[in-house]
Amino acid sequence: MAQPVKVRRLTDQEGQKLQRIVRRGSTSTVRYRRAMMLLASAGGNTVPVIARLVQADEDTVRDVIHRFNEIGLACLDPQWAGGRPRLLTPDDEDFVVQTATTRPTKLGKPFTRWSVRKLADHLRRNVSRPIRIGREALRCLLARHSVTFQRTKTWKESSDPDYDAKLDRIEYALTQRPDRTFAFDEFGPLGIRPTAGSCWAKQGNPERHPATYHRTHGTTYFHGCYSVGDDTLWGVNRRRKGISPTWAALRTIRAARPDGAPIYVVMDNLSAHKNWRIRRWAKKNKVELCFTPTNASWANPIEAHFGPLRQFTLANSQHPNHTVQTRELHRYLRWRNANAPHPDVLAAHRRERSRVRSERGIRWGGRPLTAAA
Repeated sequence: MAQPVKVRRLTDQEGQKLQRIVRRGSTSTVRYRRAMMLLASAGGNTVPVIARLVQADEDTVRDVIHRFNEIGLACLDPQWAGGRPRLLTPDDEDFVVQTATTRPTKLGKPFTRWSVRKLADHLRRNVSRPIRIGREALRCLLARHSVTFQRTKTWKESSDPDYDAKLDRIEYALTQRPDRTFAFDEFGPLGIRPTAGSCWAKQGNPERHPATYHRTHGTTYFHGCYSVGDDTLWGVNRRRKGISPTWAALRTIRAARPDGAPIYVVMDNLSAHKNWRIRRWAKKNKVELCFTPTNASWANPIEAHFGPLRQFTLANSQHPNHTVQTRELHRYLRWRNANAPHPDVLAAHRRERSRVRSERGIRWGGRPLTAAA
């Protein structure tokens, strides 16, 4: 039997970059969609599920995965057709790339970074090897060699001594027990403010949102759960992250499989997820908590599904309050799950939400119940 198509195991840098592109978006739609495909595949999703997620053909998804396994993150950039023959030799191009990636101070220049104009001028005036090239041609040459103008950033590798063991456990749950595997994570903070986005409009007449300066609504966090086997996403908004919301989510997930057999829940290393009471409850109720390695939250399969949630419900929005924002989030989730409904999960979620509201005396929308006379 042929093995399913999936990406190889991601490195820390690859997982963090893909997660950053999916969560924050990208100026290139092609990069954004391809990053979502790779992150979803790393999360254990099959090719048909990924194709539905990004609204692409299954063969396209397979091509992107195979390309990533061959050349890595370079597969995110589209390969456009070329123009007239190049005037520079490969050695000249290598020299330009080497110069661009060298700090100007090492070459005797009194600045810390190159601009395209400064770099082109330096190459033209170079005594040992003068190269005449225009600014736009220089920019395209650097782009072909994957050299782009980027912000300097810090990075951190996972120092988890159980890095491989945790990834192996998550991979086992995703591939061998998908029908009993769930992913849980928080998304936010979500504020009430006009959010920039993109939409279709007449040229030169973009849709405009009013600015706000007094934001008195506070913030909320979306606590999301993803069923790997059913390809179903659901969640609820809370005022804060903590032990109680996490515990409520775990009880909802446990209620989705009421047969008492073990289930697997993939989570990151938030301190509220590792509370001793939650661990004791999980052990008692046959819930195995699969924590992602330190600084590797990209291994959580729900991360790939937070990108569309942000793009289609928060971007290009101006919700008046948290009640409306929550209602729109749930509308999107119902639309997303239309092709993969799971009545047990949704019913368990409704029961848990009703129980929490009744215990705290909170009406839907966040308004306290009036005391009886």
